[in-house]
Parts: sequence; structure tokens; C-alpha cells
Amino acid sequence: MITNIRCTTILDLDRVMRLYDIARNFMRSQSNHQQWVNGYPNEAFIRDEIAAGHSFVCENENGLIVATFCFIIGEDPTYRKIYDGKWLNEAPYGTVHRMASGGEEKGVARCVFDWCFNRISNVRVDTHRDNHIMQHILQSYGFTYCGIIYLADGSERLAYQKVQS
Repeated sequence: MITNIRCTTILDLDRVMRLYDIARNFMRSQSNHQQWVNGYPNEAFIRDEIAAGHSFVCENENGLIVATFCFIIGEDPTYRKIYDGKWLNEAPYGTVHRMASGGEEKGVARCVFDWCFNRISNVRVDTHRDNHIMQHILQSYGFTYCGIIYLADGSERLAYQKVQS
């Protein structure tokens, strides 16, 4: 059970990188071979997220870091244009990126989303077309599929949004 979510520190970096390795391997086992390729996210990238205050870790009751994610409140440049759909609104929003779990705990995504919605009531998320597990999680949490966005490198992502009242 997750009992704490906090900012990632540089001392957490080894565990965080291990969580990304575990998640990457899990995605591959689920036929998602195109997401998080070529070592993404790499250590330098995560160091920058830690420094910016965008990286968070989830701890269980024993203090073990069981998951990590990025959360940013503010405009995400990749969300400026959406294709084959539209956003639910243009109000200020938070964005969840790069959620990864070690598999020790169930309900990680729900805990992460609950935590995010305690900070802002409008949240956007994107995922790879092959990440069927994340698509299911987003739909079961009440996110609405809004359309397609493209990352800076041209990669397609399915875009979701939820507004909590």
C-alpha cells in the first residue's frame, strides 16, 4: 500500500532508474516495443526532472520506493495541437508523464491520479497506442480519450483528459 508520495531526491536516482527498467521490460512483455526506446528516460533526463521538481516517488508502508512519475502543472507544449479530436477544455491543467512501478504494490496509478487531482482538478495524460494497460487504467479512472498528439520527435500518442469537479 502506498503511504507517501514525495519529490524525488538525487539519492533516489538508482531506485528510480531501476523502476524505469522494470516498467520498460514489462511493456515489452505486453507487446509494447515502441515506447521508452533507446534508453529513454535516461539518467540525465531524470536528473533534470528532479532538479526542476517534476519527479515524484511513491513509498509503501516500509518506506520502499515502489513507483515514480512526473507531474507538471502548466502548459505542455506537445499538447498545443491535438488531432482527430479536441481537449475537454482549455483551463489550466496538470500533466502526468512517465509513470513506472516495480510491481510490488497494486493500485499505483489510482494513488498517483488521486494525488494529482488533490493538486489540480484538470489533468491530461498521453500514452502510446500499444500501451493497452495504461489505456485501460485511464478509462477505468474516468479519463476521456480526446485525440492524438505528437511528441517533439514526431512520435504519436493517444491523449486523455479528466476534469474532476
